[in-house]
Amino acid sequence: MYTITLIPGDGIGPEISKAMIKVVEATGVQVRWEMQNAGEEVYLKEGNPLPEKVLESIKKNKIAIKGPITTPVGTGFRSVNVTLRQALDLYACVRPCKSFKGARTKYENVDLVIVRENTEDLYAGIEFKKGEQETLDLIDFINSKSGKKIREDSGISIKPISVFGTERIVKFAFEYARKNGRKKVTAVHKANIMKYSDGLFLEVARDIASRYPYIEFEDKIVDNMCMQLVQKPELYDVLVLPNLYGDIISDLAAGLIGGLGLAPGANIGDEYAVFEPTHGSAPKYKGLNKVNPFAIILSAVMMLRHIGEFNAATKIERAISEIIEEGKFVTYDMKSPDDPNPPVGTQEVAEALTIKVKSY
Repeated sequence: MYTITLIPGDGIGPEISKAMIKVVEATGVQVRWEMQNAGEEVYLKEGNPLPEKVLESIKKNKIAIKGPITTPVGTGFRSVNVTLRQALDLYACVRPCKSFKGARTKYENVDLVIVRENTEDLYAGIEFKKGEQETLDLIDFINSKSGKKIREDSGISIKPISVFGTERIVKFAFEYARKNGRKKVTAVHKANIMKYSDGLFLEVARDIASRYPYIEFEDKIVDNMCMQLVQKPELYDVLVLPNLYGDIISDLAAGLIGGLGLAPGANIGDEYAVFEPTHGSAPKYKGLNKVNPFAIILSAVMMLRHIGEFNAATKIERAISEIIEEGKFVTYDMKSPDDPNPPVGTQEVAEALTIKVKSY
């Protein structure tokens, strides 16, 4: 029996979490779900979007899976996802992007793994608000030390990249490649412009790569990497990136396979792991039994492999592959315009998957 922290999340989160639970339990793996709430509704009730009891639950159980959580744009509370990653030192964000036959996409045979550093870079949350005295003091300091001119009406975000943070994320990427039979790791950066932050990332990545001579290594500038992925994604395998680029590139890679509805994710540290879909909370679809649950179910596949339940994970992945290829029991976003069969709802997808999983 596994005890796993479950955070349903906001918007469509509770619906897709319900679907995920049904499919996981169909495998026969015994799970006790320890329900914890976080996000926008909790913030409105308690004034804190991530209560301490949620962190305590994850620390106790070591494993959690969560639905999407709303992050206000520009105002309001800081991202719960970022806070979770920093509080639990979940330094590696792993986002596989793999093609499924029958998915709506122009690409075939895409099989990428994005390994994104999770705790540093511009997402570290070190920001200074426009007009405040500490911001003006910082601007004066930077102007005096750099010889450059930052305007007084600026907001400022700090981009820290350390040797420590880079070493462990690049090592994680190479170890992932080694354990999963991957052939190549590509470090993605903008070292041609940001020589002391991204330049450091690249320098450290090259050093770590030298310790894995049996795995091919290369580096790409991030804007060129975007073009390369659109033109010839089949040339790439494992990508390791700083935080911001990893966020952007993982969405691009999801687009190659049919969208965020097929994009799972994991946030992994040395002690804890939290699994989650890559997509957002889509509040306009809340309660409509309409959205695609594949991403959170694929995140559960990652979770099952993480805890050693490989057979159960394979059953679910096989069922998803067959359901997508058949095209009958899929949601509206997976349907082509000329498909005569109507789309089904979230729970109907879960039911179809459950039947298949139980039949294996």
